[in-house]
Order: sequence, then C-alpha cells, then structure tokens
Amino acid sequence: MGDDSEWMKLPIDQKCEHKVWKARLSGYEEALQLFNRIDDDKSPEWGKYLGLIRKFVTESNAVAQLKGLEAALAYVENAHVAVKTTGDVVSGVVTKVFNQPKARAKELGTDICLMYIEIEKAEVVQDALLKGLENKNPKIVVACIETLRKALSEFGSKIVTLKPVVKVLSKQFESREKAVRDEAKLLAVEIYKWIRDALRPSLQTINSVLLKELEEEWVKLPSSPPKQSRFLRSQQDLKAKFQQQAQEESGEEEEETVAAVDPYELMEAVDILSKLPKDFYDKIEAKKWQERKEALEAVESLSKNPKLESGDYGDLVRALKKVVGKDANVMLVSMAAKCLAGLATGLRKKFGTYAGQVVPTILEKFKEKKPQVVQALQEAIDAIFLTTTLQNLSEDVLAVMDNKNPSIKQQASLFLARSFRHCTQTTLPKSVLKLLCAALVKQVNDSAPEVRDAAFEALGTAMKVVGEKAVNPHLADLDKLKLDKIKESADKVELLGGKKDAGGSGAVVKKAASKAPPAAEAQTKSSAAPKKASSGAPSKSAGPPKKGKSASASSAKPKKTVESKDFTETELSIEVCEERAAEVLPASCLEQLDSANWKERLASMEEFQRAVETMDKMAMPCQALVKMLAKKPGWKETNFQVMQMKLHIVALIAQKGQFSKTSASVVLDGLVDKVGDVKCGGNAKEGMTAIGEACSLTWTAEQVVSLAFAQKNPKNQAETLNWLANAMKEFGFAGINVKGFINNVKTALGATNPAVRTAAITLLSVMYLYMGAPLRMFFENEKPALLSQIDAAFEKMQGQSPPATTRFCKKAGNEDECDNAEEQEEEGGQDIMDLLPRTEISDKITYDLVSKIGDKNWKIRKEGLDEVAAIISEAKFITANIGELPLTLKGRLCDSNKILVQQSLTILLQLATAMGPGLKQHVKTLGFPIISVLGDSKSNVRAAAMATLQAWVEQTGMKEWLEGDDLAEELKKENPFLRQELLGWLADKLPTLRSVPGDLMGCVPQLYACLEDRNGDVRKKAQDALPTFMMHLGYDKMNKATGKLKTTSKDQIVVMLEKARAVMPAKPAAPVKTGGEKGSSETSRAAPRPQAVSEDVCDNKPEAKKIKGGVAAKKSAPTKKPAAKGIKDDEDRSGALFILVPNAKEQRIKEEKQLKILKWNFTTPRDEYLEQLKTQMSTCFAKWLQDELFHLDFQRQVKAISVMSERLESESDATISCLDLILKWFTLRFFDTNTTVLMKVLEYLKMLFAMLDRENYHLTEYEANSFVPYLLLKVGESKDVVRKDVRAILSMLCKVYPASKIFPFLMDGTKSKNSKQRAECLEELGCLIEGYGMNVCQPTPAKCLKEIAVHIGDRDTSVRNAALNTVVAVYNVCGDQVYKLIGNLSEKDMSMLEERIKRSSAKRTAAAPAKQSVNERSPKDHAANPNGTLIRKSAQEDPNKLNQARQNAQHSESSHVPFPKVFQLDLDMIEQDQIRVNELPDLVQHKLDELLEPIVIPKPKMRSISPHLDDLHNSTASTINFVISQVASGDINTSIQALAQIDEVLWQENKAEVMSGHIDQFLIATIMQLRLIYNTHMADDRLDKKVIFKLYSCILGNMLSLFSLESLAREASMGVLKDLMHGLITLLLDNRVEVSEEGQQVIRSVNLLVIKVLEKSDQTNMISALLVMLQDTLVSTAGSPTFSDLVLKCLWRLIRHLPETINSINLDRILFDVHNIMKVFPKEKLKQLKTDVPHRTLKTLLHTLCKLTGAKILDHLSMIENRNESELEAYLRRVVKQPGILFGIKSDRGNEKEDGMPKAKARDDLSEIFKKIGSRENTKEGLTELYEYKQKCSDVDLEPFLKTTSPFFQSYVERGLRMIESEREGKPRIQNPAVIGQHGTDNSNEEDLKPAAYYERLKILRQRQGLENTRSISGGDDETQQRAPLSCLLSPKPSVASSTDMLHSKLSQLKESRELCQQEHNAQPRSPSNAHTRSASPAANLGDLKKRLERIKNNRE
Repeated sequence: MGDDSEWMKLPIDQKCEHKVWKARLSGYEEALQLFNRIDDDKSPEWGKYLGLIRKFVTESNAVAQLKGLEAALAYVENAHVAVKTTGDVVSGVVTKVFNQPKARAKELGTDICLMYIEIEKAEVVQDALLKGLENKNPKIVVACIETLRKALSEFGSKIVTLKPVVKVLSKQFESREKAVRDEAKLLAVEIYKWIRDALRPSLQTINSVLLKELEEEWVKLPSSPPKQSRFLRSQQDLKAKFQQQAQEESGEEEEETVAAVDPYELMEAVDILSKLPKDFYDKIEAKKWQERKEALEAVESLSKNPKLESGDYGDLVRALKKVVGKDANVMLVSMAAKCLAGLATGLRKKFGTYAGQVVPTILEKFKEKKPQVVQALQEAIDAIFLTTTLQNLSEDVLAVMDNKNPSIKQQASLFLARSFRHCTQTTLPKSVLKLLCAALVKQVNDSAPEVRDAAFEALGTAMKVVGEKAVNPHLADLDKLKLDKIKESADKVELLGGKKDAGGSGAVVKKAASKAPPAAEAQTKSSAAPKKASSGAPSKSAGPPKKGKSASASSAKPKKTVESKDFTETELSIEVCEERAAEVLPASCLEQLDSANWKERLASMEEFQRAVETMDKMAMPCQALVKMLAKKPGWKETNFQVMQMKLHIVALIAQKGQFSKTSASVVLDGLVDKVGDVKCGGNAKEGMTAIGEACSLTWTAEQVVSLAFAQKNPKNQAETLNWLANAMKEFGFAGINVKGFINNVKTALGATNPAVRTAAITLLSVMYLYMGAPLRMFFENEKPALLSQIDAAFEKMQGQSPPATTRFCKKAGNEDECDNAEEQEEEGGQDIMDLLPRTEISDKITYDLVSKIGDKNWKIRKEGLDEVAAIISEAKFITANIGELPLTLKGRLCDSNKILVQQSLTILLQLATAMGPGLKQHVKTLGFPIISVLGDSKSNVRAAAMATLQAWVEQTGMKEWLEGDDLAEELKKENPFLRQELLGWLADKLPTLRSVPGDLMGCVPQLYACLEDRNGDVRKKAQDALPTFMMHLGYDKMNKATGKLKTTSKDQIVVMLEKARAVMPAKPAAPVKTGGEKGSSETSRAAPRPQAVSEDVCDNKPEAKKIKGGVAAKKSAPTKKPAAKGIKDDEDRSGALFILVPNAKEQRIKEEKQLKILKWNFTTPRDEYLEQLKTQMSTCFAKWLQDELFHLDFQRQVKAISVMSERLESESDATISCLDLILKWFTLRFFDTNTTVLMKVLEYLKMLFAMLDRENYHLTEYEANSFVPYLLLKVGESKDVVRKDVRAILSMLCKVYPASKIFPFLMDGTKSKNSKQRAECLEELGCLIEGYGMNVCQPTPAKCLKEIAVHIGDRDTSVRNAALNTVVAVYNVCGDQVYKLIGNLSEKDMSMLEERIKRSSAKRTAAAPAKQSVNERSPKDHAANPNGTLIRKSAQEDPNKLNQARQNAQHSESSHVPFPKVFQLDLDMIEQDQIRVNELPDLVQHKLDELLEPIVIPKPKMRSISPHLDDLHNSTASTINFVISQVASGDINTSIQALAQIDEVLWQENKAEVMSGHIDQFLIATIMQLRLIYNTHMADDRLDKKVIFKLYSCILGNMLSLFSLESLAREASMGVLKDLMHGLITLLLDNRVEVSEEGQQVIRSVNLLVIKVLEKSDQTNMISALLVMLQDTLVSTAGSPTFSDLVLKCLWRLIRHLPETINSINLDRILFDVHNIMKVFPKEKLKQLKTDVPHRTLKTLLHTLCKLTGAKILDHLSMIENRNESELEAYLRRVVKQPGILFGIKSDRGNEKEDGMPKAKARDDLSEIFKKIGSRENTKEGLTELYEYKQKCSDVDLEPFLKTTSPFFQSYVERGLRMIESEREGKPRIQNPAVIGQHGTDNSNEEDLKPAAYYERLKILRQRQGLENTRSISGGDDETQQRAPLSCLLSPKPSVASSTDMLHSKLSQLKESRELCQQEHNAQPRSPSNAHTRSASPAANLGDLKKRLERIKNNRE
C-alpha cells in the first residue's frame, strides 16, 4: 500500500510514465477523463501530453493498453496539437496494437487511425499503414489492409490516395496466409467501387483464379458510385450541403466519380531508354530494312508500356520521325508511327515538348494512300494532340491546309474534327477558332468531295463544342445550303462525354452550358452583395456550388442557435420547490437530504447527481433543485465529501439546465463561502464558472466579488479574485464592468493579508492584458511600494497577447452580437477605453475660470491654468465635453509668456490622456494651434509642442489632421522652424498609414516650395518627406503637380522626384484578422506594427505599374486578385518575425535529451536535419520568414537576414526564445560556399551576441553545442575578412558563455585537417589563457597542454608558431611549471620552445610598464526571465580581459602573475580620502579559535533567484553552488527561499540528479544554518519563533527529501555525516524547541530524519561517523550523557541491520575506528565510566561482525599499522577462537623491536638529519631521510628539535615533507598560488586534507603579519600549547576531516595563497638599488603597514 500511496499522489502525466502498470492504468483513466473534460482544443494542457501519446498506444500491459488506446483516441479527437503526433502514434498502433489478440484493441487502433485521417493527416496514416504491409507478422498485415479498406469506404478515394495502395495490392495476393489474401480481395472490391475499370490493368499480373473471383465480385456491385460517409474536419460544415446536393445532382456526380481516377495515375512508370538495344541507333540507320525493322520492333514492344518514365527522348523521337518522313518501306513507317503513338500515350504531357517536331512530318506523310499507314498516322497524331494543346499545333495544321495534295488537306480537317471533340469553350480560344474556321471555309469550297466532307465535319464539330453564336460570324460567306450541311454535321457529332451514352452526355453538356451564364451572373451578384446572416434558405439562383463571398462568410462564423434573451423566472416558494423536486428526484433522496448521518447525506447526494445527469434540459426545475440543496444543513454542511458532491451538483445543474439568475442567487453565497476551503474550493470554482456560462460572466463576477468582500474571510477573498482572473482568461474580457471591480480591487490591495494582495495584483495583470496602460491610471494615488508591485506585474505581461477564449456564455446572443463585436474591432477597438469611467468637467469650467485664464496679469493666467490642470488630474478620465476650455487654451498657446505656453501644452498633453478617443472633435480647434507652436524660436517650447502633438495623434489617428486645407495653410507660413518640424513629423507618420485623404494633395505645392527654401534644414526635411508623400499620392500625380512651377524650379523638382521614386517606402500591410479574437486585435492596436520590409504593393492605381517589385497590372479588369494576393503576402511580413512560445526551448532540449529528435551533430547536414529544423521553426517563426530562409535563391536569404537584423532590438525577447533554432540555421550556412550569405550571417551574429550581452543572457550548453563547433569551421576560412569576423564573434561569445567551456571546443578545433583552422584555434587558446589564466584549461591544464605541445612539431609553419605562442602564454601565467605540464618533447621541439620563451621574456622585460591595474570581478545577479526561457549570467570570468589580451599580446609582469588583490587595502587612497577614513570600522585582532564558533553569513547583496528552477538542468554548476551558499545565509527569508528551490529540485526525480556532486556542500551549508539557529536565532528574543520553526521545517523537509533518494544520500561523506548527526542530536536535546507545539512537530520530524539518515546513507560512513562521535563524547567531560546515549542508540540500530548491510561495508575502516577508540579507551578505562553501555556496544559490534564474517575478519586489519596499540586484535581472536597467525606474530615482534629502540640513538639520528636539512648542499637529502625516519618510527617526538627553530624553518620543513609525501603517493603537487582557481575550488577528496597542517600554516602566517603574539620566538610555553606539534603533520594516515575542518582548510589555503602572492609582490624590486634587500622586505613592509594602520586609526579618532 505504501507504494500505491506514493504514485497516487503523482500528477497524471507522471502516472502515465510510471514503471508500475497499475499507476499507468490509473494515469490513462484520469487522462481520458481530462481529455473529455477540456473544452478548448487549443488549451495548453494538451501540450503536456504531446510526447506521451505514443506510450499510451505502445503500452506493454494488455489491460492498461486498452485504457491507453481509449485515452489516445480522445486526445486525437479533441486536441488541436494532436496532428504533431500522427507519425509516432500510428506507427505505434501498427506495430504494437494490430498484433494484439484482443479484438477491442484492434478496433481502437483502427479508430485512432481513422480519427487521424479526419483531422487532415490522411497521408501520414496511409504511409504508416502501407509500411505495415511489409511486416512479417500476418496479423499486422491483415489489420493494416482492413484499416485501409475502412478508410477508403468512409472517406472516399479523394482523401485516401489509391495509387500507392494499388501499387502494393497485387503483392498481397501472393501471400501464403489465406487471411491476408481474403482481406486483400475485400480491399480490391472496395477500390473497384470507387475507380471501376481503372483498377484492372494493375491486377493483370495476379493469379488467374483470384482474378476470376474478383471479376465475379465486381459484377455483383451496384452501378451507382459510392459516396463519402465520413468527412474531414475541414469538410464538416459542408456535410449537410453534400447530402442535399447528392440528391439533386446524382447523375452528374455519377459521371464525375467514375472519371475521377485515371488508370494512368495508378500505374508504375517504366524506364525504356535504358532497355533500348545498344545498337538501336546504328540499326535504325541501316540500309537493310530487316535491321531497321528489328530496331523498330524493339521500340514498339517497349512503347506498349502504358506509363513511361520521363527522360530525354529527343534522340529516339528524331530517329522515329526520320523513319516516318523518309523511309520508303510503308510497313516501317506504320511501325514508327505506332511507336510515336505509344511514346505519346505513355509520356502524356511530357511528350508535349517533342510534338512540334513530329506533327508537321506526320501531316506531310498523310499523302500515303495505304489504309494501314493512314490509320497508324492518325493514331499517332491523335495521341500527340492529347499531350499538347490545339493552339500549339494550329500553325502546323494551317500550314498544310493549302497543300495541293487533297489527302493531306482531308486528313488535316479530320484531325481538327477529332481534336475539337476534346475541346471545350475555354480550351478552344476565339483567336485560334477564327484562324481555323477561315481555313476550313476555304476547304468547304474545295473541288475534292472528300476534302469538303472533312471540312463540314470539322466545322460541325466546332459548332457543337462552342455553339452557333461563336462559329456563325466566321461562316458569313457561306450560302444557306452549306450552312445547313454544317448544322447537320453538328447534330451527328457525339462529344466525348462518356462511352455508354454519348447522346445523353452531350445533352448533359448542353444543359450545363445553358445553365452556366445565369449561374455566373448570380455568383457575381452574391459576391457584390453585402454580408448577410445565412439563416435563410440557400438562394436558388446561385446554383448548388454556392461559391463566393457569402458562402465563405457564413462558414467563417460559428452558428449560434440559442435564443438571445436571458432566461428569467420568478422566485418560487419553498413548498412549490419541494413539490417540483419530488417530481424529478427519488423519494429516498429527498428524505435523506437533512439526515443526521453523513453517510446517508452522501448517498442522497449521489442519487441527486444521478438524477440530474439523466434529466432533460427542459424538464429540469433548476430553482427547485438548488433550493433543495440549500435546505438544512445546506451550505453549512460539515462533511467535506457531501459538500464536494453538493457543489459539483450545482455546476451540473448550471451546465445542463435552463439556469436563471434567480437560481444563481440561491447558491452563489454558499459557493463564495466555500471557495477558500482547501478541499471544496475547486468544486466551488467549478460551480461559479458554470454559472458564468449560464448567466454571463459579467453578472456572475459582480455578484461573486461583492459577496466575497462582504465577508471578512481573507482566504475566500483571495480565491475569489484568483477565480475571476482565470475566468477572464477563459471567457474573455467582453462586457466586463471594470468600474464594478476597481473599488473591490483597491480594497484587496489594501488588505493586511498578503494572499489577498497577491491575488489582486494577479487579477490586475490579467486585466492589463486586455486593457493595457490605461488600467494603471486607476491606481496612481496608491502608495509607491504598492505601485511598484503593480508595475512589476504589468511589466511581466508586456509583449504577451490575451489567450484565446475557451468558454462562452450560453445566452450570449445570436450572430448580431458577433457582428457588433466585429464592427467594434474594425473601429479600432475603442471599447476598452470606453470601459473607463469618465467624468464630465464642463460644469467646472466656469466663467470665472475662463476669465482668469484670459486675464492681463500673467500670474493670474497661470493660476487659472493651474486650476485647469488640477481639475483634469482629479477627474483622471473625462468626457469630450469641456465647455469653453478649447478656445481659452487656444489663446494661451499664443501667449507672450513662454512659461504659460509650455504650461498650456502640458495641459493639452494631460487632456490627450484623460479624454482618449473623444479628442477627435477638438483637432480643428486645439490641434492645429499646437502645430503653430512648432514655429516657436525656443527649442524647449518646440519639443514640448511636438510631444503634445504626438500624444494627440496617438488618440485621434492621422485622418483628422490630413483632412481639409489646415495642414497646407500651416506649411504656407514661411517659418523655417515650423516647416522643418512639421515636415519631419509628416515624414515619420505617413509611412505608417495605409491610406490618406485626397486633401493631402493640397500640401504638395507647399512641399515643393520647401524643397527650394532658403533654409538648408527645411530643404533636407522636405527631401526626406518627399518619398512618403509619393507612396500615397503616386509619382504621376506629383509629377503632374510640377506643371504649375517655373521651368527652372520644375527641372530641379523632377530630378528630386526621380530620386525619391527609387527610395519610396512600401505601404504597410493591413492588419491580419485572426478569426475575431478580441484580445489579439487589441494587442496589435496597442503596439504599433514595425514597418514591413518587403516588396512594394500596388494599390490598383495606374502609377503602380512603374513601382519596382510591385504587382504590375497586365490587364485592366482582372488586376484585383493579384493585387489582393500581394497585399496578403505583405500582411504576413508586417507581423512579428518570431513567436514567443512559453517553454518551447525547454521542450526542444528535453526532446533532444530523450532522443525523440536528432541531436544536432553532423559532419555535413543531411536532409533529415533540415526537415527537423523546418518542423521546429514552423511553430515559432513567421511562415514567410521561414520560406525565405530556406529559399534556394541566396538573395532571398540575404534579404531575410537583413529583416532579422532590423528587428533584432524590437524583438529581442522573442529572438532569445528562438535562439537555438536561429543558431542552428546559421550553422547550415557555414556549409554553404556563397560568400555574400556568409558575410551577412557573420554580420548578424555580431549584432546578435552584442544584444545577448546587453540583455545579460547566458548561452545554454544546448545552444553552444549546436553552434560553436560549426563556427570554428569558419575560423580556418581562406579569406582574411571571414577569419577576422569569426575571431570577433568568438571574442563576443566569451561574454555570454564561460571561456572555460569554449576551451574544449577550441581544443577539438586543433585536431582539424585544415591547417588554418588549427593555427587559429591555437591562437585563440593562447588568448583565452592570457585573459583568464590556467582555470580556463579544461578538463585539466596538463592534458590540454600536452595536446597543444604536440602541434609544435606540425608541418605547417603557422600552426607551429601558434602552438609556440600558446605555450609561451602559459609560461607567462605559471612560469617554469609549464615544462612539467607539456610532458616530453623531442629535442628539436624543446629547443624551439625554449628559444621562443627566451625571446618572449626579453621583450617583456624591455617593455615592462610601471604599473598594471587588475580589474575586480563582481559576480552578476542571477536572474530569471518570467517565461522561464532565459538563463542569465552567473559569476564567471571577466570577459574584458580577453579583449585586452587580444589587443596587447605581451605581458608586463614577471614570470608569475600576481594574484588579484581583491581583499588588499589601498592605503594611499584611504589616507587621501578623509571621508572614507571616517567610515572605517575598528580593526580587531581576531583569535584563531573564533573560526570554530558559529559563522553568521552576511546577507548577500544579490537579488534572489526566481523560485522556479524549471530550467535548472540547463544551468551550470555555479547556479547550484549559488543557491546552496544562500542556504547558510544569516537572513532567514533568503535561506528559506534557497531551501524551497532545492526542495523543488529534489521532489522531481528527473531533476534531482543535478544535485549529484553537491551533496556534501549542501549538507555543510545546512549544518552551518542549524548551528546559526541554535547559537544566534534561538537566543534572539526579537525574532518571531514561528519564523525560526518555519526555517527548521524547511531544513528538515529538504533533508527528508534528500535522504529519501538513496543514490544522493550515499554521496554524503563520513565527516559531513558526523557533523549532521551532531547537529540533529543537539536539536533533539534543545529544551527551547520542545516548549511550543510547533517545536514538538520539529522534534518528531528530526526523529524521522535521523532514521532516514541511518537507513539511506552509506553504511560504512555512517558507522564510522557514529564511532568517531562516540569517541568525542567519551573524551569530552562537559558533554551531556543524554547525547552519548542517543549516539549509542543510533549505533545499536545500525548493528541490528548489519546482517543486511554487511556486504556493502568497508570492514577495514570500521575496525580502524574501533581500534582508535580502544587505543584511547582501553578495557580498564572503559569499565571506569559511569555506564557500561559504550563498552557493551563495542563488544556487540565486534561480536556481530565476527559472527557474520567468521575468521575472515582478521584479514581486515590492514589500516591499523601498530596493532599492539589496542586490544582489538586480541579480542577478535578470542571471539573467532583462532590461534595467532605467523605473519601477524612476526609483525608484532618487529613492532616491539622498533618500539624498544634506544631513545638516545633516536636523538642522535634526528640531530644528524636536521643538520643536513640546515645545510644548503644536503637539504633535500635531509628532508628525504627525515620523511623515511618518520615512516619507520611514527611515534617519535620531533617537537624538541623544532621548538628552537624559526617559524620560517618550520614551514620549510613542513612543505618539504608534504612534497615528498605527495610524490611518493602519486598525488599531484600543490598548485602554484598563481594557478589556483579563481573561485578557489579544490577538486581533491575532502577527506585527504590535513586540517591540522593548514591550521598550523594559518597561525604562522598570522604571526608573520603581526596578527598574533610572537612569543614563540622566545620559545615560550604558550606557543607550544597553542600550536599543534609538527609531528602530527607527519602522520602517515590522514585524520578524519569533518565539515568544519574542510571549511578551515579552505580558509587557510586561501589565506596562505594570498600571503605568498603578497610576499612575491612585495619582493619585486622597484628599483635596482633595493634588489639585494629581498629578505628584509617582509619585516620592513610589516613595520610600514603597522605605522600606516596606526595613522589611519588616529585620523579616525
């Protein structure tokens, strides 16, 4: 049950992927319910399951699979995004469902396939099913054939493509399985129904018996064609029409259906060119006719194939033509003619190119008389005619009509007669008909009767086809007799309407022809007529097809059949309600409604629900039912299950019945009362939403909000606001009464409860989506802090469009309301502005106020203006009626006092915002006076006027300003300021308009005058405005306007017009209508569209022909369609380039990780990568942009990149969301050879990375991996300009991606075969190392440098030089250590390197600058984008250093670069700056012991990370480190926030893995926080204890999550576990925690956590930690006995589990720890303790181990060097009862011997060793001897020898011993301080650190700098006590390193490295004179430092 409870809590999508089949089954069931419940097919919920649907159908468990298939079917049926899953799901159905034994599974699989066909994916489904036919499993083959048959039967042959099916059908008849053959037979019968005899040729190869059976089945089929019974989604609205038309036009459809499929299309093409005999062309030219015959026979047999593969048949056709034209043997001529006929039939239209060559020859050959030749030639020319048109052959035919040979003329006329039969009115143009009739009329008068007859037949056929009216004008010269003969011939003609009944078909054609004109006429009328609601019967005159605008308009609007008026009802009494309820509800249900037993009430509710579900809508008494629900206990119901059911029934009644506002009033109070309930809130919201659908959201929302705020429950208020915010998204914003909500929202914003305030801000952000900026004006009087929160919420919503409406009110009205909505949209969407409450201020514009404003005294005028400003400010939004204010303000715009002019402009600016669209009526009165102010001489006044003018235009639009002649009058004023400002304004505004009033033409003369103005600025502005005028008025009109100018002026103006014409901008496209979605249209209005960069679009004017790239009109009448199409294309280009899809990038990353898509990794891009990229781009790129980017013409690609460059800044967020796809597309361009595109790409990339740097964006690894390797391909380009750009991009790349991660890419680049690429990559590596130091070398410096050094021996000179330069760069950073890092080199390479280093050093010494500053690095804030798509830069390398390194490749320092002096005081600056000195704190000398006390981490000066870590798996380790560092923060809120983030990660199994490798770090931070709470927070009375307990809860919750994941828990090291257990046990024993109820809960959680830690941790580490803790508690006398008892209890628990864990335990380490305890506490000492539990615990532990392992336990004492130090071995031998082992005894004796060594001899030996160490010659030998001596005698005391030496000598000995130890044990040497990582990271094992050693070194450094008493010099006892003996440093085995020790060791490392750098810096000689005083400099510097610090202290005092 425990397992069940775990997965039952999981969300649906995770259940569906669970490893337990029951969990999956449950997930599928819930998913099915969810899919059926979601109404919106475009809901984001569908997207979650995109990748899971295939798993639904491929489920391995048969029971679960059935449910999964049902869910999948529901998904495909309801989800808009289901089309994306087609390929995966159908292939899964074919392979995993069709082979199932259960019929239900196969049935569901078939239904899924058919549903995919219904949603327009027939092609993909068909491909998958045809692929399934190749499966070896016959069950799958049978199911695939059956599905294909059903699909064909239901959808018909137009949707199911028959060609590929027919192609494989014959193969299925050859199957050995009878079931397959039978199913194939049924499919063949079904196909025959649709295409009839067209199927026969394809099945001629099958078994004759089967073919005979098929023939018998085909005969039985009815003659009427089948009809489509199931329709695609796009055909659903046509279904009724189809059925109606099927009855009216059955005959016509029958013919059409039969002829719908051409057998030719079903056949396989045959390649005959390759099968021609090799000697064909030789034989066809042979002199012997027999050889020519053989050649022709070969071709004839090949040409009989009904369908031929296309190819170059030119040679073959010419050879056959030659035979036809010149061969004397008539038999061969007829054979060649048959061959030509076969080729024409097999190639069809592809033969058309050869028709012109062959037809003249055939016509000439008709001179032959022999029937067999003539027949063959007729067949040939008839077949050729079908491959081309009569128009193409008319010239050849006319050429032979005058031939002298009557046979040729006769056959030509007969050919025309036969050809006319294939023509129609459209395919027989009048121009061709005229020529042919003229030639035939001549033939009618020919002397040869056969020629005349043929001409009569041809003319008769033409008359039959095109009608008498069309032919008679050409027959005017013929007499009546001949005309009658032609008509007689016409009557005899049977057109090719069908083989069965030619006459009938002719009648049909005639009927259709006669009907055509009225239909066309009606069609024209309907399209010209205005839109009408299509509720009436269809118009008869329009004919059945009903094409045209009215049809499309009616199909575009959804029909609403519900009545428009609200359903109202009177309130009923309770008695009437009971009666009506009793009629529809069971008696038991009503009786138990108020039962005292909750189970009975629950049963009653269940009956109630069943009754409501089955009730008819009209019969449902809604008011009676809800009043029954409200009956006692009603909404005060105490049982949550009953209450949930009750609320659900309310929703059901509202959804299913005629629910009135009267009924709603009964239940709303109860719903609002329960909306904040944890268990019932969801049902309450569901009920309110249902009421919103029934009674309109507007009414429901007002009622709900007023009820909620009438209560005092903040939870209800908050949840009500949350519900309303969500409801607005679902229902849309139409009709919402903003005024009604604003007051309640303001109340909520002032609430004390934070949840209510948050909900109010959330609601406002949703309202902002619809209302935009005006919403903020309601809250301008709020507090600044609250306003900033509101602004932040609004800022997050910027750029987002409102979601599509998913719910609708049932009583929302009919189509008239929709039309009104559309009209509102077309008017500009001012409905949102109309929602704002407006105040009329006309009554406040009094006579006195007007008099004040017009007063002579400017001060009084100013007072009047101040009053007006106050009135407008107070009213906020005002109506258009403002009394006499316009005229009054107009006077002030001409005021002599410029201050008042500016104040008037400010008031007018205020008016624009307050009045909104109503401002239009004041444009003439007040608007143009504003333009007049633009002529003011003062620039600040002009600027204010322009700002006011822009604000007015935003509200009014441009139309009012351009109408009339006011603008022209303003331009007439010869004021240069006015002219240049006004023309500049027009130049900005005109290009954004789609149309302008004709009055603009009146401004043209003034524009021309400005072009010749004396002022240069005016002329320039006029020239800028000229193209914008031309784009609206056209070149011709403007050119015509120059006619009134003087000749000299005209010439100049015309030249300017020509120039302007070349740069004329395109008109902006009309906004695209998106199906009437209100929100999207508002969004598009709120944000002005960027100017479209595309081809110019014609506006159907004559001058449009001359526009370059425009849609030129070739014909006068039909130009509208092409122009409209062009405008549509341009519309598409005016929108956004990239679509911001939330979490799309994360989804792509996830899919690539899960290998659902191809990983972007290739040597050359294959087609599948291109297709994948196109698919991914289709969702977030504008369609036109994607088409351009993948266009074959490179110029189109360049143009697309230019557009992207121009929009880069305006669409930065969207660009970043699609960044991975953009970079992938650019990688494809790196494989192109076109330099133009490449340069454009590199130019864009530079702009892109500059933008990313400004946005603080940090590239993800996914993006870098798919781009950087391909960019490096171009670093080896032969063109210098390309290489230069690539290097620049790499430089910029380091600003958005860590250099340490770019380094491996460059290392891979050095392996290229391209020498230029190798050289450039090596140079780049050198720059990185110079700029960032050795940290950048990844994975390790040694490995990288070995690879780099290999290139020193490269054959290419540039590569060698680059490699040498890179190694020199390393030398400059880390000195001689470079020789060890590069490994072994050949002598030649080494000599080259040494020479280069020598030269480099010489140059640097000569050019060394005096001083070099080191930039401090500050980690940047780690922020997250609201959408979760941006990952900002974390603390990383300073990118500016790389640029410095590139510009100046030479260093000025010595071989060791000083460590960045981040913590060094600049004393010079401090002394000079007295202000800073005064702010200095007292300098305190800290004791070293303070390090062991609890550390209070200062509050970080950073913004906290967003609480959502959804994209954590993409961020670097620095993100985790940063969050973990915040866990130990002294600020409780910061710590809680960090813990919440980590807990979010740990709770998600797929994300928890990112914590791997950070467990110790996290636990240390947690332990530090526990200590901080214990020592600081709990002692602080000012802190609220609830906050502390909340922090405890977070910590414990995190720990429980962590230790629930065994893989992570086992990473905890022993030292960390020891400190963790210490902290937890201390917390358990804290009396301050137990006193409160929350504290008791904490104690319970700690108990649970301790058990988890004991169970899940690494058992060796855990036992070892407890043993060490036990030893510590026994040693410490001050410790609590309870503490040691708890430690022992933990040990006992682990001992009990030893039988299960023994195999995973490291016994050597456990025994070593026991040995250490027994060494300190022998048996006698243990017995002296107050309790014998420790002794018994150790005995039990050892006894259990012996019992489990037997005698083998004695083999696990390897870690104990001297076994005699404790009784462990003896005790173990006693337990296992085994005699002593020989080698063990010898070892003991040896140890005794060593122990017994005379002390005097040891002293002498050590004296000799220390003498050697002290001498210069033998110092290394002495150190080696000392190390070996210490290894032999581990217990020898070195303290007496070291006590008398200086601290420097002691540290020297210590370093030397450590170096020897590391070399002997194979460990890497300690890095030079200059090479230590910037972050101080240490990759070595934490447990190998020697804390005591670093402790000692830290003390020495403190002494050396005067931070600790230096009594050690005199050899005092204090120093000995304080400093640990050096001998402990030489211990061969490391002591246990706890987390505190680790912290100390890192601190000491950092301190020592800084100290050494300080020494080196101080030691650098500043002048030659003090070079010899190096040894004295530290002391001198120390003295100087002390003096200066004293001076600073004194100054401060």
